Amino acid sequence: MAAVPGTVPVLILKEGTGRTTGREAQRNNIAAAKIVAELVKTTLGPKGMDKMLVSSFGDVTITNDGATILKEIDVQHPAAKMLVEVAKAQDNEVGDGTTTAAVLTGELLAKAEELLDQNIHPTIIIEGFKKASEKAREILEKISIPVNINDDKKLLDVAMTAMGSKGIAAAREHFAKLAVEAVKQVAEEKDGKIRADIDLIKILKKHGKSLEETELVKGMVLDKEVAHPQMPKIVHNAKIALLNAKLEIEKTEFDAKINIESPEQMKLFLDEEERMLKEMVDKIAEAGANVVFCEKGIDDVALHFLAKRGILAVKNVSSSDMEKLARATGGKIVASVKDLTPDLLGEAKIVEEVKIGDDKLVYVRECKNPKAVTIVVRGGTEHVVDEAERSLHDALCVVRNAIEDGKIVPGGGAPEAEVAKQLRDYAVKVGGREQLAIEAFADAVEAIPLTLAENAGLDPVDIMVALRAAHEKADGYRMGVDVFTGKIRDMLELNVVEPLRVKLQVIKSATEAANMILKIDDVIAAKGIEKEKEKEKEKPKEESSSEFD
Repeated sequence: MAAVPGTVPVLILKEGTGRTTGREAQRNNIAAAKIVAELVKTTLGPKGMDKMLVSSFGDVTITNDGATILKEIDVQHPAAKMLVEVAKAQDNEVGDGTTTAAVLTGELLAKAEELLDQNIHPTIIIEGFKKASEKAREILEKISIPVNINDDKKLLDVAMTAMGSKGIAAAREHFAKLAVEAVKQVAEEKDGKIRADIDLIKILKKHGKSLEETELVKGMVLDKEVAHPQMPKIVHNAKIALLNAKLEIEKTEFDAKINIESPEQMKLFLDEEERMLKEMVDKIAEAGANVVFCEKGIDDVALHFLAKRGILAVKNVSSSDMEKLARATGGKIVASVKDLTPDLLGEAKIVEEVKIGDDKLVYVRECKNPKAVTIVVRGGTEHVVDEAERSLHDALCVVRNAIEDGKIVPGGGAPEAEVAKQLRDYAVKVGGREQLAIEAFADAVEAIPLTLAENAGLDPVDIMVALRAAHEKADGYRMGVDVFTGKIRDMLELNVVEPLRVKLQVIKSATEAANMILKIDDVIAAKGIEKEKEKEKEKPKEESSSEFD
């Protein structure tokens, strides 16, 4: 609403629209983001706590994975939603460090608020944060340690560190081994660089047994059963046909009428259908296939002929599973049975149907150098299996990051403490008001080791003093918080290491989100819109009911 003296006020925005401007808008946004950061803060580190999330349907999720927590809670405030986006981006990009990213964003905003109270302009803070972020990434690159795909010990340490804070700590060694083996199996060299696509690692969850009985299958496991009871349940030295075609009689695309005037003609018609299906099955058998995976349906008559020939068939396999089967068995997906030749078949030592609880699964085992594998996750209850899957996803991501980049850094808050120390030296060189913003960035980064200490029940002040003192020494960059003994120790000696990519992404995404929130000085929210939509939806119902009254 705008008013000119001596005139009628002019309505500009719709009635019910809320508007906050200037410092109030910034304060509100920062407060909302800080609350979300506080929410996940207690889950950070090996001594972090879990959250129990109950959905509106009563579904329960127990986790300490930052991205999962923020995804599950229905955040309303627009600035708080940005923090949820930070965690999602972190999860999609590098798969780990989601809590760290959210906590760091919250800390950056808290420090920025102090500067705003000293009348420092938001653009100066943003500039300072940008410079600090670039310098921080430089420092992290400098302190990184090389690692290669054959260094199983270091890769295991990376996976173990990622799972140290998860709920499956009891079986983390077993899971770490599976993660390293699986990622190495699907890794390929392209243009001199190693690439590992973790989408080629299928994770199948089945509750029952224990976490220790989770297994890596060098091949594929399908949540399907053999299509016909007369078919063999196990096939050795399998030759596998992968079909993207129906094993059924195709219906014509145009309308056609067939006039059948006698039972003999009916029999001929059915016999011809049967002959066509038999011909398809014969073609599969002639190619030498003894296992068929079909993306589409298979006619009952065709199943009967396949069973007679002793061929194991599975129908309605999803297209993503078909692609993985092709990568695992070395076979090619064929669009028509006519095109099937022996050289297009995949191979596996064993294809078998296995019963787990009430479900039947088809295992394709021991493929020769498979480029797609499956991990079958077991666990006592559904919640345990779900959390195990989330932990395994983090482990697979960090191992992939370490293999692809070939660089790792010490964990336990050591890189953050080193970044903070070097940023303070850098801030003095920059000078001016930006110096204050860079120092604020250093303080925010230092909050990560502090939070680790707090969550372990240690005194944050004592830890901070000891950590800063340790980082003044020559090999200081390796010193981090040992949450189990409450001392400052060499993280490389404790085998606590993380991929460089995770730390770089945390700094990037947290800085960008904080800067975006700081730039906002006006929030215009159309509150009345949703209510109006609801009214409009209700109107026709009311009118129609009155007609029938």
